[in-house]
Amino acid sequence: MLTSAAWAETRLGHRFADAALLDAALTHRSAGRQNYERLEFLGDAVLNFTVAVLVYRAFPVADEGDLSRYRATLVSGQSLADVANGLALGDQLRLGSGELKTGGFRRDSILADALEALVGAVFLDGGTDAASAVVARLFAGRLADLPQAAADLKDPKTRLQELLQARGHRLP
Repeated sequence: MLTSAAWAETRLGHRFADAALLDAALTHRSAGRQNYERLEFLGDAVLNFTVAVLVYRAFPVADEGDLSRYRATLVSGQSLADVANGLALGDQLRLGSGELKTGGFRRDSILADALEALVGAVFLDGGTDAASAVVARLFAGRLADLPQAAADLKDPKTRLQELLQARGHRLP
């Protein structure tokens, strides 16, 4: 099994200068006081910003609503968990005994939170360019798979409401 540092360099494409940031990003709150919660907060903001730039550039004629739908799709909890699973992030996490017993390393919410923490750690370790490069690499395939029409991303309830409103009907 790879060390955390080797895993990060191989999977994220980032070599950490500050190993403590990587350690914190991989530590769940159930496993210690130095955990990923603060990094998760920062990583969420960096991830949203970076993905917003990516969709802005990828869809030059999309309006604000469409760009928001694209970004929301890419940074949804399920999308983040899927990316984390693709990285085998769960194998790198340090969890307390309770979380280990209940399979926390496979739980989507924990994987999504840890991915955000990793982005925050990369940002603090290497700056905006390093974090943007990691996010672009991790989300390139998902960005390419987005439909050209953002309306295809709307949930059925939203589509029904818009159809009824367009025809002058009351909402259910």
